[in-house]
Amino acid sequence: MSRPENIFAPGYVEHPYWWDAAPPAPTGATIPDDAEVLVIGGGIAGLATALELGRNGQRAVVLDRAMIGWGASTRNGGALSGSGSLGRAKADLQKAVDPEILRAMLDEAEASFEDYEELVRREGIDCHYRRCGRFVGAHAPAAMETLKRRADMLNRDGGNQAEIVPRTRLADELATDRYHGGLIIERAGSVHPGEYVRGLAAAAARHGAILCGGVTVESYVREADGGFRVKTSRGTIRARALMVATNGYTGAATPWHRRRLVPVSSYMIATEALGADRVRRLLPKLRVYGDTKKVLYYFRPSPDGERILFGGRASFVDADVKRAGLRLHQFLTHLLPDLAGTRITHAWKGNVAFALDLLPHVGQKDGVHFALGCNGSGVVTMTHLGRQAAHQILGDANRPSAFSRLPFPTMPLYNGTPWFMPLIGTYYKLRDRLDGWRQP
Repeated sequence: MSRPENIFAPGYVEHPYWWDAAPPAPTGATIPDDAEVLVIGGGIAGLATALELGRNGQRAVVLDRAMIGWGASTRNGGALSGSGSLGRAKADLQKAVDPEILRAMLDEAEASFEDYEELVRREGIDCHYRRCGRFVGAHAPAAMETLKRRADMLNRDGGNQAEIVPRTRLADELATDRYHGGLIIERAGSVHPGEYVRGLAAAAARHGAILCGGVTVESYVREADGGFRVKTSRGTIRARALMVATNGYTGAATPWHRRRLVPVSSYMIATEALGADRVRRLLPKLRVYGDTKKVLYYFRPSPDGERILFGGRASFVDADVKRAGLRLHQFLTHLLPDLAGTRITHAWKGNVAFALDLLPHVGQKDGVHFALGCNGSGVVTMTHLGRQAAHQILGDANRPSAFSRLPFPTMPLYNGTPWFMPLIGTYYKLRDRLDGWRQP
């Protein structure tokens, strides 16, 4: 194994690989005194809401306390799927959700994938989108049974989009012997998230949205006429409608929403350029990849096919990025031994948001609309939920989203600060170990 000081390549940086080509851009728009719709959160959900509102004749003002797109929207792995990622953290989704609602959720999630592809085409967003399929590795023999149940669920009604891969065929998908087989989900893809968010923001602005970064929402009150008065770090704005799309960065200004989300830091690294031939030997189908562990891995080739981007739960506390990068490098070379000695050029982290029921949510509470709970799979999900929220605001939804039919749970004494994450991390590591997985 390489010594720690040899793992970091010359020029190593601690920002997302995606920002090299598409960094979040400062937006110096003047905040108006009034807005038809005020959206809190300038990530994918907020921008998708603003775009859909604009396409239907309503101008939105989007506020973010950092730059537009600064959060997890441009820090994620850029892996996409529809129903394939729905409730994946649940041991048995079919037992956890009412069958009628589950069927509607699956149908809606599948349609959201097609809608995402159409949005990218319609708005001319150049973001290296590719439908490449997803491979999910089984970390233990019992996990293969879970994947078989998921394949049956996804293939029901003739979808035929999921296929079980036995261990004897693992080498066709991945140059490792660590997994016991896996699941292929064909309706899945990859994207450059930095370029996607930049294109989504440009599309929203073309349709009239006002995008304002560097603005902190401090509080809001609902007025007698049903509108809202919102206090920000740059003055007060009155809005006819209010939308919360802050996900893993939900703050004290919206305590009801904050109590229903668990922000979790996820970490990623990018290898130095390996060459397209070597990457293809390791990842023969150039898919996006994940696994069934509690302490999960997710990875993929870079859009140019020259390097591997690798992420996971390197820590269950808010850890130093460089230290987390070292841990992820250990995970990567344990999974793909051919990469021993490979250096990394980028390491970064970002917050994802888990709902307490591990499902996405869209709806309204006391007149405040929201789209929250990506649960680690946010690009398609939050694009879709943002569009759904827009139609809720417009009042023209022919049929409510299936995700609005779910209760949005919290738990006693929880205020949005996940003090329990170290305990969960210990439990997850123990579960993986009991399953037979040995971390490096």
